[in-house]
Amino acid sequence: MARPWHGIGRAAGAVPTPRKAVMTTEPADTPPVTSPDVFVGRQAIFDASLEVVGYELLFRRKLDDLTADFRDRDEASTSVILDSFLDLGLERIVGDVPAFLNLTRSFFLSPRKLPLPKGRVVLELLEGEEVDPPLIESVRAYAEAGYRIALDDFVLTDSMRPLLEIADIVKLDVLELEPSELQRYLEVLAPYDLVFLAEKVETLQQFEECKRMGFDLFQGYFLCRPNVVHGHRVPPNRLSTLKLLAKLQDPDVSMDSLEQVIREDVSLSYKLLRLINSAFYGLPQKIESIRQTLVLLGVHQIRSWVSLMAMSRLADKPDELMLTAMVRGRMCEELAERAGCINADAYFTAGLFSTLDALLDLPMQEVLESLPLSEDLVVALLRREGPMGAALACVLAYEFGDFEAVTFRDLRTEQIRDAFFDAVAWAEHVRHELGF
Repeated sequence: MARPWHGIGRAAGAVPTPRKAVMTTEPADTPPVTSPDVFVGRQAIFDASLEVVGYELLFRRKLDDLTADFRDRDEASTSVILDSFLDLGLERIVGDVPAFLNLTRSFFLSPRKLPLPKGRVVLELLEGEEVDPPLIESVRAYAEAGYRIALDDFVLTDSMRPLLEIADIVKLDVLELEPSELQRYLEVLAPYDLVFLAEKVETLQQFEECKRMGFDLFQGYFLCRPNVVHGHRVPPNRLSTLKLLAKLQDPDVSMDSLEQVIREDVSLSYKLLRLINSAFYGLPQKIESIRQTLVLLGVHQIRSWVSLMAMSRLADKPDELMLTAMVRGRMCEELAERAGCINADAYFTAGLFSTLDALLDLPMQEVLESLPLSEDLVVALLRREGPMGAALACVLAYEFGDFEAVTFRDLRTEQIRDAFFDAVAWAEHVRHELGF
């Protein structure tokens, strides 16, 4: 049985609790002060209850600067952190949970100690680094100074054993190791005071199996994949959401029909009025009717907002999945706006709906058959084709850390990266305003 999450090892007192409350940070009014040629992303780390307890930060310099030179790993561990994370502020990227930073041997041995906040980061020693007494002593010094240490893609060798006495977290790759090997590792490492993290968890079945084995933390894209069970019936709450989305996406829907759909749903009406009267819009006078809201926002914005609100009510899914949908939607829209595309709101829908299969536990093809979407949206969601498909492909590549595939139209590196930052800040702010 996995241990409950109470923080990480030696610095446990500095670790925030799993995130339930959301950030209250307003979206930034000015662009981040950071190096223009650095991609920065994040990947969530979950506990057994699927609450987010940290983010691993993914970063890489501009693609045309990459070479096979080993020094690139060292740059990613030092100057990139200084140029990007510290100038930008960790809160903008990870909120109130720890950031896991991938670091090389050279980072730990460098006499230049970076001013990383001890309670906000986990120092993650990359796999494949030479482990010798100088490295062990340097890692020990960081641990004794109050930093938490993780061992990435751990493989048990004689040289690694001393690090087990120092580290707080061991990460095991579930794609590289067979279940029997994972179980053996957990048994061999059981005498050490460690938290076990299963990384590259791709399916909910893998998550459940790792949880049964005794892993404490989990990392991977399993949340964004549907748990499709052949022959199962769609639960009533998901079916009603699907029907509502179908009404909203009807290209012939009128203002009167939209008003009726919203007014019939007390929860949607409340949230929409709460939104229009929030600081998000900052209107000089209070709006008290759905009709006024429709007139002010217009059909396209209403579709986007109410679709988001409807999807957020799928309460049997972890919060992070809905946050992912919001970030994807906003980043697609940001890319479209920065590239001068028309109908940016449709790009928002493409990103938002990209998690519908996971939210509804249905194949995407089956979901789309129930929605009267345009052909452009359908091919974007199914095959990543067309202008919206290209934007969604760029967003997904960024989310997965596949930075070689991060491109959209003629946008520059920093434009795409800043679209991600703005999308994260927007999603957190909206979730706070609307109480998701």
